Amino acid sequence: MKTILTGKTREVIIDTGGPVVIIGESINPTRRKKLVATLQERNFEYLLELAGSQIKSGADVLDVNVGFPGVDDEKLLPEAVIAIQNSFDIPLCLDSPNPKAIEAALKVAAGKCLINSVNGKESSVNALLSVAREYGAAIIGLCMDDEGITNDPEKRLRIAGKIIERAIRIGIKPEDVIIDPLAMAVSADPQACIVTLETIKLVHHKLGHNITLGSSNISFGLPDRESLNASFMAVSILYGLTCPIANPDKITPFVRATDLILGRDDFAVRFVEHFQSRT
Repeated sequence: MKTILTGKTREVIIDTGGPVVIIGESINPTRRKKLVATLQERNFEYLLELAGSQIKSGADVLDVNVGFPGVDDEKLLPEAVIAIQNSFDIPLCLDSPNPKAIEAALKVAAGKCLINSVNGKESSVNALLSVAREYGAAIIGLCMDDEGITNDPEKRLRIAGKIIERAIRIGIKPEDVIIDPLAMAVSADPQACIVTLETIKLVHHKLGHNITLGSSNISFGLPDRESLNASFMAVSILYGLTCPIANPDKITPFVRATDLILGRDDFAVRFVEHFQSRT
């Protein structure tokens, strides 16, 4: 199954049988005081610096989150989208819990965006699926619903199926629903990664959809997060992960290596090109 995203002219194909697509996570004010301060001033210089560095490090898509306490994201998110697309030709993943902010950003965005995200809660399904359909966007479906986050992979699978079914019912193409099986901190729950990996396998084999997740979520509170994230990423890719949301500066070398090992990089072309670009 192929999900196609576009920037002004650039096309990115997320393919369940192809190499991994990296969605850069760094445009997010959480734990980034400088980004909060500059966004409050409507100064996009640092945001563009983050965008450019992620693209150079291997990001294929950029997640754009401008949420912080007191922000008017209905105004700020579209302004950020315009600033990025005036400087870079890359597909965007619009990241906000506010459907009105998502819609405002889609109105000004060039190309086909990805929405991050809808979940199985009725309020979320009703608010965002119609927006995705109206603007021709793809959408991420989180495996949680009105009962919260379950630790049962089969239940997460059913939530994913519900979101896909509802999306198709209102006219969204199946390939435009990407599933997020939810990655939780393994420091808080020793079985957290196992549950996520089992969900990835189920979604991959039973639904056949592209799969994303916030790969760094699993390592909160632990030392050497980079090694832990890389190990989890490699296993997740083997099981069916196709487009992680991650820090490309940290994770791209491991993604390229995993693609090469799994036979998705003929003659190691992408692996070698990545390291040549860093010299």
